[in-house]
Amino acid sequence: MSEYTKPMAPEAVYIAGPDKTESYWQPVPANGHIEVALAPHIVGMEHPFAMGTQTVAPGGYVREHSHVDNEEALYIIEGTGRAVVEGQDYPLTAGTSIFLPKNTRHMFINEGEGNLKWVWLIIPNGLEDFFRLIGRPKSPGDKVPVNFPRPDNVEEIERATVFGAKPADQRNPD
Repeated sequence: MSEYTKPMAPEAVYIAGPDKTESYWQPVPANGHIEVALAPHIVGMEHPFAMGTQTVAPGGYVREHSHVDNEEALYIIEGTGRAVVEGQDYPLTAGTSIFLPKNTRHMFINEGEGNLKWVWLIIPNGLEDFFRLIGRPKSPGDKVPVNFPRPDNVEEIERATVFGAKPADQRNPD
């Protein structure tokens, strides 16, 4: 465990409603929020993973990145947009499934008029720590905050959690 991670919870059956998820507003460029439903600090598990949802506001995007040691799966549940995977564009609509092996460069862009929302799963875990460290706590009934910047040490946080080095030729969502 490092200063970036939370301690592991005891292993057990865990069932909880939406009022039990951790929620964080996200900074630019996503400008949305995430929910962490399952992670080792919530319930202990033999094979650590994390799962939740991410909502990206209209015009927002998740910048291009990769995960050195993690496999990631997403399932789009709302909205429209585009995934850019290894430089190739793929349309995103409700019902789209995505699997991303380790070291696969990818980004997600909300090109619709409403929110783009997906379920995410990452193995092993760590993405939940990144979201917590760069975000701001979100509570039920909160008003959407004014867009806020990423922390100055975001690259340090990325490397300490689940991200590969920032690509020298990082693509933009044009």
